[in-house]
Amino acid sequence: MKVILNDTEEYTNVLDCIFNYKFNLDLINQSLLYYLHNIHKGTKAQKNRSDVSGSGRKPWRQKGTGRARAGSIRSPIWRSGGVCFATKSNNSNIVKINKKMYKGAIKSILSELLRKKRLIILKNFIVSSFKTKDLSKKLNSICFGKILIVVNKLDRNLILSSNNLNKVDVIDVLRINPISLIKADNVIITIDAIRKIEEKYV
Repeated sequence: MKVILNDTEEYTNVLDCIFNYKFNLDLINQSLLYYLHNIHKGTKAQKNRSDVSGSGRKPWRQKGTGRARAGSIRSPIWRSGGVCFATKSNNSNIVKINKKMYKGAIKSILSELLRKKRLIILKNFIVSSFKTKDLSKKLNSICFGKILIVVNKLDRNLILSSNNLNKVDVIDVLRINPISLIKADNVIITIDAIRKIEEKYV
Protein backbone atom coordinates (compact mmCIF):
# COMPACT_ATOMS: atom_id res chain seq x y z
CA MET A 1 0.00 0.00 0.00
CA LYS A 2 1.39 3.41 -0.96
CA VAL A 3 0.82 6.52 1.13
CA ILE A 4 1.86 10.03 0.18
CA LEU A 5 4.06 11.85 2.66
CA ASN A 6 2.75 15.16 3.89
CA ASP A 7 6.06 16.98 3.75
CA THR A 8 7.26 15.74 0.33
CA GLU A 9 5.86 14.51 -2.97
CA GLU A 10 7.46 11.10 -2.50
CA TYR A 11 5.61 7.92 -1.66
CA THR A 12 6.25 5.38 1.04
CA ASN A 13 5.18 1.76 1.13
CA VAL A 14 3.39 0.51 4.22
CA LEU A 15 2.29 -3.03 4.91
CA ASP A 16 -1.31 -3.86 4.01
CA CYS A 17 -1.53 -6.31 6.90
CA ILE A 18 -1.18 -3.36 9.33
CA PHE A 19 -2.43 -0.24 7.55
CA ASN A 20 -5.17 -1.84 5.45
CA TYR A 21 -6.64 -3.99 8.21
CA LYS A 22 -10.40 -4.46 8.45
CA PHE A 23 -12.24 -2.37 11.04
CA ASN A 24 -13.33 -4.54 13.98
CA LEU A 25 -15.29 -2.56 16.57
CA ASP A 26 -15.78 -5.49 18.96
CA LEU A 27 -12.07 -6.22 19.02
CA ILE A 28 -11.26 -2.56 19.67
CA ASN A 29 -13.78 -2.44 22.55
CA GLN A 30 -12.18 -5.51 24.13
CA SER A 31 -8.71 -3.99 23.84
CA LEU A 32 -9.96 -0.75 25.45
CA LEU A 33 -11.44 -2.68 28.39
CA TYR A 34 -8.21 -4.66 28.71
CA TYR A 35 -6.04 -1.54 28.73
CA LEU A 36 -8.26 0.53 31.05
CA HIS A 37 -8.69 -2.25 33.62
CA ASN A 38 -5.06 -3.23 33.70
CA ILE A 39 -3.58 0.25 34.14
CA HIS A 40 -5.11 0.29 37.64
CA LYS A 41 -2.67 -1.03 40.22
CA GLY A 42 -5.39 -2.40 42.50
CA THR A 43 -3.45 -1.48 45.66
CA LYS A 44 -6.24 0.39 47.45
CA ALA A 45 -7.12 -1.46 50.66
CA GLN A 46 -8.13 -0.90 54.27
CA LYS A 47 -7.72 -3.23 57.24
CA ASN A 48 -10.74 -4.92 58.76
CA ARG A 49 -10.66 -6.41 62.25
CA SER A 50 -9.05 -9.63 61.04
CA ASP A 51 -6.19 -7.73 59.36
CA VAL A 52 -5.31 -5.46 62.31
CA SER A 53 -2.43 -6.72 64.44
CA GLY A 54 -3.16 -7.38 68.09
CA SER A 55 -4.16 -10.05 70.53
CA GLY A 56 -7.41 -11.96 70.20
CA ARG A 57 -7.71 -12.12 73.98
CA LYS A 58 -10.77 -10.60 75.64
CA PRO A 59 -9.58 -7.33 77.26
CA TRP A 60 -11.51 -7.91 80.55
CA ARG A 61 -14.12 -10.22 81.94
CA GLN A 62 -17.69 -9.92 80.77
CA LYS A 63 -19.31 -8.86 84.04
CA GLY A 64 -18.46 -7.17 87.32
CA THR A 65 -16.04 -4.45 86.15
CA GLY A 66 -18.59 -1.68 85.55
CA ARG A 67 -17.27 -1.16 82.04
CA ALA A 68 -18.96 -1.96 78.76
CA ARG A 69 -18.58 -5.40 77.30
CA ALA A 70 -15.58 -5.82 74.98
CA GLY A 71 -14.49 -8.88 73.06
CA SER A 72 -11.41 -7.64 71.19
CA ILE A 73 -9.05 -4.68 71.03
CA ARG A 74 -9.30 -4.95 67.24
CA SER A 75 -12.97 -3.98 67.27
CA PRO A 76 -13.93 -1.18 64.82
CA ILE A 77 -15.29 0.94 67.68
CA TRP A 78 -11.89 1.01 69.37
CA ARG A 79 -9.07 3.38 68.55
CA SER A 80 -6.56 1.63 66.22
CA GLY A 81 -9.14 -1.03 65.53
CA GLY A 82 -10.25 -2.35 62.16
CA VAL A 83 -12.48 -0.59 59.67
CA CYS A 84 -16.11 -1.56 59.14
CA PHE A 85 -16.80 -2.67 55.56
CA ALA A 86 -13.15 -2.17 54.65
CA THR A 87 -12.29 -1.48 51.01
CA LYS A 88 -10.35 -4.27 49.39
CA SER A 89 -8.46 -4.36 46.11
CA ASN A 90 -10.22 -6.62 43.68
CA ASN A 91 -7.96 -8.17 41.07
CA SER A 92 -10.65 -10.57 39.92
CA ASN A 93 -11.95 -7.94 37.47
CA ILE A 94 -8.78 -8.03 35.37
CA VAL A 95 -9.70 -8.36 31.71
CA LYS A 96 -7.48 -10.62 29.64
CA ILE A 97 -7.04 -10.83 25.90
CA ASN A 98 -4.32 -12.63 24.01
CA LYS A 99 -1.50 -10.91 22.12
CA LYS A 100 -3.00 -11.66 18.72
CA MET A 101 -6.25 -9.89 19.65
CA TYR A 102 -4.42 -6.84 21.06
CA LYS A 103 -2.23 -6.55 17.96
CA GLY A 104 -5.34 -6.86 15.79
CA ALA A 105 -7.01 -3.99 17.66
CA ILE A 106 -3.98 -1.71 17.21
CA LYS A 107 -3.84 -2.54 13.49
CA SER A 108 -7.57 -1.93 13.15
CA ILE A 109 -7.28 1.51 14.78
CA LEU A 110 -4.24 2.52 12.70
CA SER A 111 -5.95 1.43 9.48
CA GLU A 112 -9.11 3.36 10.31
CA LEU A 113 -7.08 6.48 11.13
CA LEU A 114 -5.36 6.21 7.76
CA ARG A 115 -8.66 5.70 5.92
CA LYS A 116 -10.14 8.78 7.62
CA LYS A 117 -6.99 10.80 6.84
CA ARG A 118 -6.28 11.34 10.52
CA LEU A 119 -2.90 9.59 10.33
CA ILE A 120 -0.23 11.99 9.12
CA ILE A 121 3.01 10.36 8.01
CA LEU A 122 6.20 12.44 8.06
CA LYS A 123 9.77 11.57 7.15
CA ASN A 124 10.87 12.92 10.52
CA PHE A 125 9.65 15.29 13.21
CA ILE A 126 12.42 17.53 14.49
CA VAL A 127 11.99 20.59 16.71
CA SER A 128 14.92 22.98 16.52
CA SER A 129 14.48 24.33 20.08
CA PHE A 130 12.75 23.58 23.36
CA LYS A 131 10.41 26.60 23.04
CA THR A 132 6.70 25.86 23.04
CA LYS A 133 5.94 28.50 20.40
CA ASP A 134 8.27 26.77 17.91
CA LEU A 135 6.44 23.46 18.27
CA SER A 136 3.06 25.19 18.19
CA LYS A 137 3.96 26.99 14.97
CA LYS A 138 5.15 23.74 13.39
CA LEU A 139 1.97 21.87 14.36
CA ASN A 140 -0.32 24.67 13.12
CA SER A 141 1.17 24.22 9.66
CA ILE A 142 0.32 20.50 9.74
CA CYS A 143 -2.98 19.96 11.57
CA PHE A 144 -5.24 21.15 14.38
CA GLY A 145 -7.13 19.68 17.34
CA LYS A 146 -5.85 17.13 19.84
CA ILE A 147 -2.62 15.76 18.41
CA LEU A 148 -0.64 12.62 19.22
CA ILE A 149 2.98 12.58 18.03
CA VAL A 150 4.52 9.12 17.69
CA VAL A 151 8.28 8.96 17.15
CA ASN A 152 10.85 6.19 17.20
CA LYS A 153 12.97 7.91 19.86
CA LEU A 154 11.96 10.79 22.11
CA ASP A 155 13.92 13.99 21.64
CA ARG A 156 14.64 16.36 24.56
CA ASN A 157 13.49 19.43 22.62
CA LEU A 158 10.26 17.69 21.62
CA ILE A 159 9.47 16.67 25.21
CA LEU A 160 10.20 20.12 26.69
CA SER A 161 8.38 22.08 23.98
CA SER A 162 5.23 19.92 24.29
CA ASN A 163 4.93 20.11 28.09
CA ASN A 164 2.79 23.26 28.08
CA LEU A 165 0.53 22.18 25.21
CA ASN A 166 -2.43 20.39 26.80
CA LYS A 167 -3.73 19.18 23.42
CA VAL A 168 -0.44 17.60 22.38
CA ASP A 169 0.83 14.22 23.55
CA VAL A 170 4.23 12.80 22.62
CA ILE A 171 5.08 9.12 22.95
CA ASP A 172 7.68 6.77 21.58
CA VAL A 173 6.43 3.97 19.36
CA LEU A 174 6.92 1.27 22.03
CA ARG A 175 4.29 2.98 24.25
CA ILE A 176 1.60 3.11 21.59
CA ASN A 177 -1.80 2.09 22.98
CA PRO A 178 -5.47 2.11 21.91
CA ILE A 179 -6.51 4.91 24.30
CA SER A 180 -3.94 7.41 23.00
CA LEU A 181 -4.74 6.61 19.37
CA ILE A 182 -8.52 6.95 19.77
CA LYS A 183 -8.41 10.13 21.88
CA ALA A 184 -6.39 12.05 19.30
CA ASP A 185 -8.04 14.00 16.49
CA ASN A 186 -4.89 13.57 14.42
CA VAL A 187 -1.89 11.28 14.82
CA ILE A 188 1.49 12.38 13.50
CA ILE A 189 3.86 9.48 12.98
CA THR A 190 7.36 9.26 11.51
CA ILE A 191 8.62 6.73 8.97
CA ASP A 192 11.02 5.23 11.53
CA ALA A 193 8.11 4.69 13.92
CA ILE A 194 6.09 3.00 11.18
CA ARG A 195 8.94 0.60 10.46
CA LYS A 196 9.11 -0.23 14.17
CA ILE A 197 5.34 -0.91 14.22
CA GLU A 198 5.69 -3.17 11.19
CA GLU A 199 8.41 -5.17 12.97
CA LYS A 200 6.35 -5.53 16.14
CA TYR A 201 2.82 -6.10 14.82
CA VAL A 202 3.31 -8.27 11.74
